[in-house]
Amino acid sequence: MKCVIIDDEPLAVELLEDFVRKVDSLELVRTFNNAIDAVSFINQTNIDLIFLDIQMPHFSGIEFLNTIEKKPLIIFTTAYSDYAVEGFNLGAVDYLVKPIPFHRFLKSVVRAQQIFNPTAATQAISENTTAPELEQDFMFVRAEYENVKMNFADILFIEGLKDYVKIYTTDNKFTLTLISLIKLENLLSSKGFSRIHRSYIINIKHVKSIQKNKVLISDKRIPISESYKNTFFEKINL
Repeated sequence: MKCVIIDDEPLAVELLEDFVRKVDSLELVRTFNNAIDAVSFINQTNIDLIFLDIQMPHFSGIEFLNTIEKKPLIIFTTAYSDYAVEGFNLGAVDYLVKPIPFHRFLKSVVRAQQIFNPTAATQAISENTTAPELEQDFMFVRAEYENVKMNFADILFIEGLKDYVKIYTTDNKFTLTLISLIKLENLLSSKGFSRIHRSYIINIKHVKSIQKNKVLISDKRIPISESYKNTFFEKINL
């Protein structure tokens, strides 16, 4: 993958350059110390992946991403974890918090390679390196004024409201967050979750029993709609 580094911190650029050189599947095309200078280059050049800092003076990484016409794969790099949810909502491959360890960098590259060229994903790293485990067992969601870590295993089910969703957890609490059920469905469908109704996504491992048109999770009976029934039953081999 042809990649570009955009970061206003020279040491951060130097570190990323060193990391890129260690990965055979990456070709560093250019580095920039500000996002403004990178706009025209990205729009005129075929770039596959950008390592993009978020907090930069005058023109942030998010502003840059909303400005460019071409949309390469993006891996955000930043010293601030507060932007994680916004970064993922913008379609970023991953979100790296500085200081970035090499194993975490490598994990992001493998993830990007799987999106860029799934059939070559196993060749995404050098023979001298070992791919880390790719499974992520948590997500962050925005709740009030903080980003809350949600472990997938602790989620019972998710209920969609008009503009928000309620994420119910095993501690008999719920978290209210502004995100669509479709985004959560795309994120969680490979994590043991299934959408069974236009308003509900469930964690299959917490299902106690299944009736014809309902599932029981904790003490909540959740409806199964006809439009999702076949897919759900196939997933659980019923």
